[in-house]
Amino acid sequence: MKTNLAVRYRIPMLIAGVISLLCGMYLGLIRLGWSFPLAEHSSLTLHAPLMVCGFLGTVICLERAVAIGERWAYLAPLNAAIGAILLLADTNYSIALTLIFIASALLCIVSIKIFFKQRELFTLTLLLAAICWGIGCYLWLTGLSIARIMPWWMGFLIITIVAERLELSRFLRPTLGSKLLFICALLLFFAGAISATSSAWPNFQLLSVALIVMTLWLIRNDIVRHTIRQQGLTRYIAIALCSGYAWLLTAGIIGLSFPVLSPGASYDAFSHSIFIGFVFSMIFGHAPIIFPAITKVKIPYYTSFYLPLALLHISLLARVSGDFLYLSNLRKAGGLLHIAAITLFILILSAAVLYNKVGHNPRNKK
Repeated sequence: MKTNLAVRYRIPMLIAGVISLLCGMYLGLIRLGWSFPLAEHSSLTLHAPLMVCGFLGTVICLERAVAIGERWAYLAPLNAAIGAILLLADTNYSIALTLIFIASALLCIVSIKIFFKQRELFTLTLLLAAICWGIGCYLWLTGLSIARIMPWWMGFLIITIVAERLELSRFLRPTLGSKLLFICALLLFFAGAISATSSAWPNFQLLSVALIVMTLWLIRNDIVRHTIRQQGLTRYIAIALCSGYAWLLTAGIIGLSFPVLSPGASYDAFSHSIFIGFVFSMIFGHAPIIFPAITKVKIPYYTSFYLPLALLHISLLARVSGDFLYLSNLRKAGGLLHIAAITLFILILSAAVLYNKVGHNPRNKK
């Protein structure tokens, strides 16, 4: 029997996730060298945890809880949201970490239940993604550095997205050989994550090979090869996804080309090609579908959705160029444009919702 949580109880968790996003972006700008005020107790090392666990962890847990339709599953996003707020408040660091680890463990349990309900390769892949987050959070709890935890958090996001695309690829009926290649890419990723975590300074070469294989598999097997020829929201999603795949491939090439990634240069380019180029392209593409499922608020499509998507890629081109040309001002400008792109996207989505509520029909809606 379905006992889904009412929308009014989901919204505070979503708001906590958005607060984590805003604070994480703010700390990211300071890390890049922008001279903005910073609270005395704030730590710049919280940039990645707030973005990955506070924002994306909460949203992914919410999405999974809505999908399973059982109230206990909402304990996962609740723990992630409270943990992130405690990190920001600097109330009790160890309790915050524990709550986020509990959230990851609960997501694993939810994913196991989903897998046993539907024993498919994509549900197994979703479970593996949740396990990646759990491993990363456990290592964080034990005091390992963020750099050595990062391969697992990358795995959490990358494999979650790939699993969702794998689900849709079933309509193209991938061959047994194609499925075996996908499984090999997953195994290679886990081997690369273990190798990177075991190194004093993470070596991402093996993991990068997995990223390249995974990206090529997606390009060959994802349904976007067909949907990009359509119109409206369907075409917009396909373009967002394809541009994200280009950045994931770029990250793989960067990680494979440098035996040791340099902080503030190749490592910055590698990690943000994944988190900004790939992950946020996927968020921009899927937000008109995911957020209505969580909030029950319809988001109509407008061609203006392309503006923040284009700005996102321009900002990342600037940042990566600044990384490799050692131009700190260009890197800083790229970081500021990331926030402009994400903020513009939120504003356009909000405007679309408001226009829909007052009864306007978008001219460019398909």
